[in-house]
Amino acid sequence: MPAIGLGVSLNNECAEACRVALQNGYRMIDGARYYENEVQVGVGVGKSGVKREDVFITSKVFHTDYTYDGATAALKDSIANLGSCKQVLAYYDLYLTHSATGGKDARLAAYRALLDGKASGMIKSVGVSNYSAKHIEEIREAGLEIPVVNQIELHPFCQQKAIVEYCRKNNIVVQAYSPLVRGALDNQVIQELSTKYSKGPAQILVRWSLQRGFVPLPKSSQPERIISNGQVFGWEIEPTDMAKLDALDRGKEGAITWNPVEVD
Repeated sequence: MPAIGLGVSLNNECAEACRVALQNGYRMIDGARYYENEVQVGVGVGKSGVKREDVFITSKVFHTDYTYDGATAALKDSIANLGSCKQVLAYYDLYLTHSATGGKDARLAAYRALLDGKASGMIKSVGVSNYSAKHIEEIREAGLEIPVVNQIELHPFCQQKAIVEYCRKNNIVVQAYSPLVRGALDNQVIQELSTKYSKGPAQILVRWSLQRGFVPLPKSSQPERIISNGQVFGWEIEPTDMAKLDALDRGKEGAITWNPVEVD
């Protein structure tokens, strides 16, 4: 799995954003059925000139499809969407349940469908998003394969330490969505470090995520920002400055998205 990926939402620039990202060093694209961007991801990958086997593509099934048959049908449709660009071999490197919403039985039914999708070759690995430790423990207790990834909102203001610790203990990769706090970069600490390191505020946040061992998924549809967000290697934030960023944590109060990690 690449160390950083481009997060893509529902917008008319999705395909172009994917092309720009891949032609400027990115090798992971993170989409979702809910954002209706799977076709555009395929188009962007096809236009990039990068070989499909060199690109790590993720999508997610939304909780409205959380039955075994519903998730199976959604996965097949996701495959068709990606493959609508004939240049792109249609499979997913990673496919997630989008959240823990829907209840235990629904979650497990959808997860079983994805595991069967992996067995049939449609996807290479199965993960979850917005899951707490208790939701992943349900999977273990059901005797199912533990997810390889848990994708959660992560940035200095919302560090979700308990979930991160659980994932690390269980060898689950933590992917960080909304690592740029949706552009709210005017915090004094972030601005000071931006000046100190001669890096943009967004680069400071992505670098923080990398140094914390996460896989950040910054979003942007603007080419210059996509490129800049990926220029986060070959330099480091010093430990004392990492501590300043760590001190910004506000727990769940610092979340800026739906962050449904506490659902039943």
